[in-house]
Amino acid sequence: MTAKKRILSGMRPTGPLHLGNYHGALDNWIAMQEEYDCFFFIADWHALTSDYENTGNISRFVQEMMIDWLSAGLSPEKCTLFVQSNVMEHAELFLLLSMITPVPWLERNPTYKDQIIQLDNKDLSTFGFLGYPVLQAADIIMYKANGVPVGIDQVPHIEITREIARRFNYLYGKVFPEPDAILTQSSKILGLDRRKMSKSYNNAIYLSDSPEDIRAKVSTMITDPNRARRKDPGNPEICNVFEFHKLYSPSPVVEEINSQCRSATIGCVECKKIMAENLINALAPIRDKRKYFEERPEMVQEIIASGNQKAQAVAQQTMKEVRRAVRI
Repeated sequence: MTAKKRILSGMRPTGPLHLGNYHGALDNWIAMQEEYDCFFFIADWHALTSDYENTGNISRFVQEMMIDWLSAGLSPEKCTLFVQSNVMEHAELFLLLSMITPVPWLERNPTYKDQIIQLDNKDLSTFGFLGYPVLQAADIIMYKANGVPVGIDQVPHIEITREIARRFNYLYGKVFPEPDAILTQSSKILGLDRRKMSKSYNNAIYLSDSPEDIRAKVSTMITDPNRARRKDPGNPEICNVFEFHKLYSPSPVVEEINSQCRSATIGCVECKKIMAENLINALAPIRDKRKYFEERPEMVQEIIASGNQKAQAVAQQTMKEVRRAVRI
């Protein structure tokens, strides 16, 4: 039997997961756990790169994120789920890799430049923020991952990891494979205000939202900006609510909404109500499983502890090879 290829990815615990997180990454992970040897980790150290002044909620967010993962369909029987800071070998490999990584590689990172501009309300002039791609590289190559599932905008991150692995191998001998970027498809889904769905924009629908929360949020969604009155024909192609319909409503309903909107036989208020109920129904299994795990916090902690143990066993073996190669 051919061994499964290994993949690794992680998420920062900066708050509850929303539909953008689900469609952008989590849904792909759930499908991949059937095909790959999967390592998925909660990147709590990475959360410090931009939120180092506000660490009080990180532990709670770690627990909440694991519950979101389990509720959505990640299985500890099929993949290794762990917390980054509980596997201290990540810090050791990060230190060693930082010794060989040229600063210009980090300064040219497009995400570094973008975040400096977007997060101008935070002081990001820290070594940790500049060097987070090195920690990210340590996270990935620690487990000798064959690939990392990413969207097209994240490919430069994986290329930096490949360069760092290549440089280590050149200096000390072949230890690490160069991981490939596994391009994943993600459904187009924006926030309530048509911007990118984000916690910081306060425009997100969360996996943990109640039906009442969802109804209230959907009622505020921006629709076709050119449809000023109920009697005006709409254009579903530029309506964010219609994008949600395509994801969460049955095909006959989507076709009917498409036709009725264009002919102005349905108004935006009614259209939103129909979508909200279909969204609520679609998220019901996640909501039910979430309640199950919320009532069993000890079980969640046991899953985390077991995943940490599995991850650390691999990390310890890797670090033996690394120390032997570096001769320290």
